Amino acid sequence: MDMYILSTLLASLAIFPLVLKVFYPYFWEDLAYLLNLLWILLKFGKRRRRKPLFLVLDRYFEQTTGHPDRPFVVFEDQSFSYRDADKRSNRIANALQKHGNFVKGDTVALYMGNEPAFIFTWLALAKLGCPVALLNNNIKSKSLLHCFSCCGAKLLIAAAELQGAVEEILPSLQEQGVSVFIMAQGCSRAGVESLLDLAEGAEDQPVPPALREHVTFKSPAVYIYTSGTTGLPKAALINQDRLLAAMALLASNGVTASDVVYLNLPLYHAAGFVIGFICSIETGSTIILRRKFSASQFWDDCRKHNVTVIQYIGEVLRYLVNTPGRHNDRDHNVRLAIGNGVRADVWRDFLERFGNIQVREFYAATEGNVGFVNYTGKIGAVGRVNYFHRKIFPYSLIKYNAEREEPVRDHRGLCVEAAIGETGLLVSRITKIAPFVGYARNDQQTEKKRLRDVFQKGDLYFNSGDLLRIDQHNFIYFQDRVGDTFRWKGENVATTEVSDVLAMAECIQEANVYGVKVSGHEGRIGMAAVTLKEGAQFDPIGTCSQVTSYLPAYARPRFIRIQDSLEITGTFKQMKVKLVEEGFSPDTVSDPLYFLDEKEKSYVPMTRQIYNSIESKDIKL
Repeated sequence: MDMYILSTLLASLAIFPLVLKVFYPYFWEDLAYLLNLLWILLKFGKRRRRKPLFLVLDRYFEQTTGHPDRPFVVFEDQSFSYRDADKRSNRIANALQKHGNFVKGDTVALYMGNEPAFIFTWLALAKLGCPVALLNNNIKSKSLLHCFSCCGAKLLIAAAELQGAVEEILPSLQEQGVSVFIMAQGCSRAGVESLLDLAEGAEDQPVPPALREHVTFKSPAVYIYTSGTTGLPKAALINQDRLLAAMALLASNGVTASDVVYLNLPLYHAAGFVIGFICSIETGSTIILRRKFSASQFWDDCRKHNVTVIQYIGEVLRYLVNTPGRHNDRDHNVRLAIGNGVRADVWRDFLERFGNIQVREFYAATEGNVGFVNYTGKIGAVGRVNYFHRKIFPYSLIKYNAEREEPVRDHRGLCVEAAIGETGLLVSRITKIAPFVGYARNDQQTEKKRLRDVFQKGDLYFNSGDLLRIDQHNFIYFQDRVGDTFRWKGENVATTEVSDVLAMAECIQEANVYGVKVSGHEGRIGMAAVTLKEGAQFDPIGTCSQVTSYLPAYARPRFIRIQDSLEITGTFKQMKVKLVEEGFSPDTVSDPLYFLDEKEKSYVPMTRQIYNSIESKDIKL
């Protein structure tokens, strides 16, 4: 009898792995993820209980104390250790404390591209207890002034090469009593001071902790701009609590102090700033910082610096796949690629060409309160859902009416959950664990992201504005964005802002801006349907000059169609669905149609030949 029981147990153990593989193929990955999630929550909870408060800056101090000589930032031919960065940031902090016209707790706007001074300056401001608004270094004029003003900043720090853009809005800044510093040697412009000169003359002694004693977990840490669904860019408020929690992303994916992280995404973006910079502070890794992404030099940089971890947005991997093949494509040490927005076909091509790299696709929004991680490597998915994750961060996909641009509601006025395999709007319940702080000085837009009476009267959810789908195997896939935003070149573009710029052209009466799909490209490229002023002719050169002067490259509408009138809904909203479906093909668009030819510096008539060249990728967009 004992032998029978023993034999049965041994047989059961022998077939157990087979049962798991057949019926629960992701059992071990799911278990590892849940344990990892538990570890993060426990670690975060322990840090939140520390006295005095433990913030991101304190983790940096730990790394500096424990590994002062470890390379922290490598940029071009320069290398800065954790100690170097600490001393340089101390000089900047001491200079600002002495010469900056602000009080503790005031917001400071940082208007810089990717360079070590960005990191040193942010550390300096954190030491002074100042929230930092991260301005997109591509914006100028009206957009720059708007972004600066909407976060209530009292001081502006800009890179040397952006001095011209700053001087353009300087009169407005001076009217607001704003102090302006340029990270350059010598500055002869009245009202602008050289922060570089002041920092070089300052001491590198630590800044007194008393200067940040006012900081709490709810205090703003950074403002990261997102175009959202309407209007000009909005400043998403990231408080100290959330920034501390976000530090775990790289560590939770196995990144350690021995890793070398390649950071070529903009530091003003959540991806570059939080994942590339802040998360590297947590792990104690070395950052290889680059001014801009370069597909042709990407792998040479990785080989030169022994990079082990790379970041991406979907376009980055596509650009890499589209570069000419080399004999040493697999000659590198990269083991992990982490990011979001990669298409399934690009994902496959990337692995086939560059080798066995673990791709960790994730879904998150700068201001959102829920995220997903594809920890299994399932190609095409942005994450995997499970019961426990949903209990901690309650979310759902609800049916959405794209024509009316609103959730579908039943006879009780409540939302309807999308079925498995059906595309739905992602909403996430707002709780203490998953809060939604909103946008700085923009209660109207903050309220628009709150969705009430979702599954019961009185409940409150965050409206992501994203359409996703969950399959029968619990993998979740990103489908599209809703509202007045499209994404191109890894950037969110607010259609209202582009419309306003087009309407400033002398010949244009009104513009309806939207994004259209282009074969073989991620996201949607800008297109506009416009009406002309009475008696006016379309001015292709003047309109081109208008959009290139006031819009960054990724936001410029590449196609314009001229209409007699713009179709609107009964509530006076511009209709976009039909326009999006018709796209930019001269075969489907009967209206006069133009293409932005950057070489000619003009909009030129759209022809079948141009269309074919775009489809064949002979014309680069």
